[in-house]
Amino acid sequence: MRICTIGAGYVGLVTAACFAELGHYVISVDNDEKKIKMLKKLRMPIYEPGLEELVVRNVKNGRLKFTTDIGEGVRNSDIIFIAVGTPPKEDGSADLSSVEAVARAIAENMDSYKVIVEKSTVPVETGEWVKRTLQLYRKKDVSFDIVSNPEFLREGSAVEDFLHPSRIVIGVESKRAEKIMREVYAKIKAPILVTDIKSAELIKHASNSFLATKISYINAIANICELVGADVVKVAEGMGLDKRIGREFLDAGCGFGGFCLPKDLASFKWICNKLGYNFKLLEVVEEINEGQKRKVVEKIEKLLWNISGKVIGVLGLSFKPNTDDIRFSVAIDIIRLLLEKGAIVKVYDPRAMEKSKAVLGKKVKYCKDPYSVSKGSDALVILTGWEEFKNLDYKRIKKLLRVPVVIDGRNLLDKEEMKKLGFMYEGIGR
Repeated sequence: MRICTIGAGYVGLVTAACFAELGHYVISVDNDEKKIKMLKKLRMPIYEPGLEELVVRNVKNGRLKFTTDIGEGVRNSDIIFIAVGTPPKEDGSADLSSVEAVARAIAENMDSYKVIVEKSTVPVETGEWVKRTLQLYRKKDVSFDIVSNPEFLREGSAVEDFLHPSRIVIGVESKRAEKIMREVYAKIKAPILVTDIKSAELIKHASNSFLATKISYINAIANICELVGADVVKVAEGMGLDKRIGREFLDAGCGFGGFCLPKDLASFKWICNKLGYNFKLLEVVEEINEGQKRKVVEKIEKLLWNISGKVIGVLGLSFKPNTDDIRFSVAIDIIRLLLEKGAIVKVYDPRAMEKSKAVLGKKVKYCKDPYSVSKGSDALVILTGWEEFKNLDYKRIKKLLRVPVVIDGRNLLDKEEMKKLGFMYEGIGR
């Protein structure tokens, strides 16, 4: 099928590459000329495991191309996926100006029947606004269908999630659109849930807000574990064995971040307030998450007393492992808290160093590896759960640290083993 994806970010680029891998002909559009030039040279603007291989293969076999010309993409496609950013405003609502601009551009370039698909995470009722925009600005009296097809991609495993999803949600208004969307996903083996558009839009926000709630819940349990001397890792394991609960998203730590959970939680809360429903639970979820960041700083103070003038080594800058994305990263927030208290901060991340420089500038020292971070530091703080941080030579790290203090914000390490090595170790809820 002929597909156009508008937006070549974390969602749009993965969507384009994966559709091409499924055998469709895909035009990926983005208004960022620098990004498109990179992609035409087969250089990736983001890091995502497996993505580069898909892009290279499908560009070379002629199923994937890149352009800044939205008109070219619209005119040469039957199905158009809107995958542009919907960043949060100060009040928590989603900024839909890019979605509107794209909808208008689609309307002005439509020359035949099109299926226009919301792939971006948008608040409920956005489909109605997209439909209205298309009706107002279309230059030719051509028919179209609006579809909501929310993405459930986790950064760090987005390619795998796209090609082997737990479910595919399709919100439609016509059988014609449903048939086309089923054909688009025909090669993927997964349950397909067909709903009305508003229900599909709500499913994404409801899902992410529930996951955020699950994380904050286990973090609250972690705080109780610390008060009574229990181990939250074992508590989570016991809870997770109950099939009604499940083990996923029950990892206590220094909080959740990224561009999905915090943004979608705030947006869903705003939507509910707009509708006149006070969803108080979501407010508490946010409060607990913010509290976890401060708790890490408190743990450092507990072991070092004053932070001002102390050298703090930080492992991890991305909001989660296997990505270079630092948007709404808990690690960045905690580093800022440390800087406010006068700490000297040294940092390392396997993938997110360059993007972090644009945010933190010269306020921190960037190191080539975890051992450089450790050398001369008064404490080592793990803020992102990269697998490589589990397997470091901690005997060597102990010799490099000025004081053998490790704050494990992701509970990556074995508490008893670290104590045997002579570390003053603090995890979360342990």
